[in-house]
Amino acid sequence: MNQKVFDIFAEICKVPRPSKHEEQISRWLQSFAASHGIECVADEAMNVIMRVPATPGYEDREGVILQAHMDMVCEKNGDVAHDFMTDPIETYIDGEWLKAKGTTLGGDDGIGISMALAAITDPELPHPAIECLFTVDEETGLTGAMKLRDGMLRHKRLINLDSEDDGQIFIGCAGGIDTLAKMHYDPISLCQPEGRSVSEAVCQRSGLSGEAGLIAIRLSVGGLLGGHSGDDINKGRANANQILVWFLARIIPQTEVQLASINGGNLRNAIAREAEAVIAIPMAFKEQIRIEWNHFVAQMEQVFGAVETDMRLDLETTDMPETFIPADKAYRLVMALCECPHGMIAMSHDIPGLVETSTNLASIKMKQESQIQSVSPEGGLSAQRSVSDSGLSAERSYFVEVNTSQRSSKESSKHHLKWVVEQALSMACDEVTHGDGYPGWTPNTSSPLLDITRKAYIDLFKSEPKVLAIHAGLECGLFLEKYPYLDMVSIGPQMYGVHSPQECLSIHSTDRCYSWLCQILKTM
Repeated sequence: MNQKVFDIFAEICKVPRPSKHEEQISRWLQSFAASHGIECVADEAMNVIMRVPATPGYEDREGVILQAHMDMVCEKNGDVAHDFMTDPIETYIDGEWLKAKGTTLGGDDGIGISMALAAITDPELPHPAIECLFTVDEETGLTGAMKLRDGMLRHKRLINLDSEDDGQIFIGCAGGIDTLAKMHYDPISLCQPEGRSVSEAVCQRSGLSGEAGLIAIRLSVGGLLGGHSGDDINKGRANANQILVWFLARIIPQTEVQLASINGGNLRNAIAREAEAVIAIPMAFKEQIRIEWNHFVAQMEQVFGAVETDMRLDLETTDMPETFIPADKAYRLVMALCECPHGMIAMSHDIPGLVETSTNLASIKMKQESQIQSVSPEGGLSAQRSVSDSGLSAERSYFVEVNTSQRSSKESSKHHLKWVVEQALSMACDEVTHGDGYPGWTPNTSSPLLDITRKAYIDLFKSEPKVLAIHAGLECGLFLEKYPYLDMVSIGPQMYGVHSPQECLSIHSTDRCYSWLCQILKTM
């Protein structure tokens, strides 16, 4: 085993590196380069480029770029106290797997950085000139790749170290686009303006005695596998957001449900593992809801039980919330979320076994923000001013925010799917916007670098690697936009549960992958 790779990874695990907060890891990389006498530059986006010359005898060979990203997906179990902005990742070994204690491991893509750094600091490894490109914010926006300036890279061959399957060479990836929707609302308080309580109003509509009162119930979905919204979208895993809204849609037409809160999922590129809602219903419907829930749980176990062996669906009474979403808006929201597609949409006709198009109902979040405005003497609103100014009126905007992400290896399908998602969410949301998106990477089966990479694998392991495209997004498509002459492949060691606290990295596979990388560099 090459201990140096794991020693470097252990140091990286000590450095906080959430997406969009790569300041510390960018500085760490620059310090690493300085301590090893390596030429290093950082651009305005905090991308880091290291350059090392060819070793003796390799000066006339074409150089290569080793590329990985700095940021990591920050997911943790609900019962784990961990601050990704300050706390190191706590790792442990379980058999032949490296894991983290209740959080994502960050092997995606910390291990790619580790292999690149080990290679360029190995005095025994012969290689051509190497550039190491370490980008920021790959997981939530591909910002580093987008902001990489023309002319920063000097070589024409690039090995991306951000794949997660042993013995596989990736030569293409899907493009993607995110959709963000917001439903603004004015909360209903327990005591309505006309003096009636929510309980009295609901019971009156239900034909029940107002004395029956309301009961508050928490519905929760947890224990799901989650995972990468690209790599794992076709594995039959459940989405906690989807399960939750399925049940709400079932009971809303039958009972006077008042929705107080709904929250689920976290990141656009992770399948939601946990979700919960707090509702209030007339006491008379309590038993009906419990019976419906038990039937629903049994059905979900039939649908997902073979895959989601630790799935938990819980119903419990809770404290009465102080405010609720207006009933008409809550109804439209639940129905819109039910209509919003999730999962694999189409398989590729060109590449057997490749998911072509998919979408992920990533997160549903209750949010609020202050709107501080100054009041003119006439009672109108003037320009925004600081909170310390006199004559200010503070208003709070309440909204439910829904994040989805669409992927496809076909640009037309990607944009069609974003339109389908927009139409569904527009049933309830007053604001729907789309991100800039990123392009896919079209496979090049005649790539010279592919031939070198494939031959190096055969020479080492006496077997054929698989050559594939991947449904997940890689930065390679963006690199091609700026450097259309690049010849690229992507490799990496075996990982499972990426983008979830179940993430684990194969120690044996990492050793094999690093040996493979070294063999590629030797034989270029």
